[in-house]
Amino acid sequence: MSIDHDLSTDQLHRLLGLVDHDAGDDPFPVTGWDAVVWVVGNAAQTALHHRLVLGMELVAYSGPETGNADHHAYVLQAGHVRFVVTGGVDPASPLHDRHRLHGDGVADIALEVPDVDRCVAHARSAGATVLVEPHDVSDEHGTVRTAAIATYGDTRHTLVDRSRYDGPYLPGYIAANGPALATPAFQALDHVVGNVELGRMDEWVAFYTRVMGFTNMAEFVGADIATDYSALMSKVVASGDRRVKFPLNEPARGRRRSQIDEYLDFHAGPGVQHLALATDDILATVDALRARGIEFLPTPASYYSDPALRARIGDVRVDIEELAARGILVDRDEDGYLLQIFTRPVGDRPTVFFEFIERHGSLGFGKGNFKALFEAIEREQARRGNF
Repeated sequence: MSIDHDLSTDQLHRLLGLVDHDAGDDPFPVTGWDAVVWVVGNAAQTALHHRLVLGMELVAYSGPETGNADHHAYVLQAGHVRFVVTGGVDPASPLHDRHRLHGDGVADIALEVPDVDRCVAHARSAGATVLVEPHDVSDEHGTVRTAAIATYGDTRHTLVDRSRYDGPYLPGYIAANGPALATPAFQALDHVVGNVELGRMDEWVAFYTRVMGFTNMAEFVGADIATDYSALMSKVVASGDRRVKFPLNEPARGRRRSQIDEYLDFHAGPGVQHLALATDDILATVDALRARGIEFLPTPASYYSDPALRARIGDVRVDIEELAARGILVDRDEDGYLLQIFTRPVGDRPTVFFEFIERHGSLGFGKGNFKALFEAIEREQARRGNF
């Protein structure tokens, strides 16, 4: 079953900053996000956390009770976002090996495509590593065609065509009726950020443009993302309509270890750094999540009193004092403005975290906030003794 499409096309355009695009000539057409698949140390508790804190609904399940003796898998959904949270049951499960190496994190960014075979044929011809060949999986609800290709680190993209399937998730899963235990905190997935090693960013940008036909949407060099102590480089690749966006970061040389260096050390290699979740009311989202125990990166008061900020952002939908009270950052570009905020790491390791974003026309990623954001991250690194 495809992700719930209660949101209208206009709402999605506004939430995600979509643009019109004719996919007819795309060599690797991507319809949208299918699922973000996590490997965690305790899938049962993580799934409960996501229902209690993020307001996600449990819609499907696979585990020993369904004939899957290897692991638990909980499928959670909120708006257009689907997370699959997995954790090993069998002591010999390969999920334990992955978790031992990386900690809690994202193993698979699955993408919905209209033609799995066409995408895999193009990817192979463009030099991609095909991990799983195209094949059908079926049950009483129909048939799903799927395959998988490799991307940075040991992350993968599973390619999914659900056009002939109306089950709760995939064959091997049963429907689950686990209602959200809180108001949903977001409606859509805006972008997924990957961290790669020094000198590898351009290689992976080229991968997405060559293999998947993505466009190079933005570029940020060390001067854009630098403090007095550290820096990083970032480029953004995106599908033609901007529904699927992948910023890619690598460390840049600085006086101290950057946040990317810290991530690569504690994740033991490249991987997904954060997921940006789109909301149409970031103030309500932040208030609700903070009341449920989520910790956000603090923003110094000087950020909001800076005359240059006030001159640059112009009028936004809420008073600057309301943003300051919550630590929400604001940025404006030629297309509009955005509001954003970042959590502290959500697991035991200082690796993966969430961003919450509210777009008002802006197609950017908060370039004007980079210095304030990375100074905040450096303060957190210093508290952890990793700076």
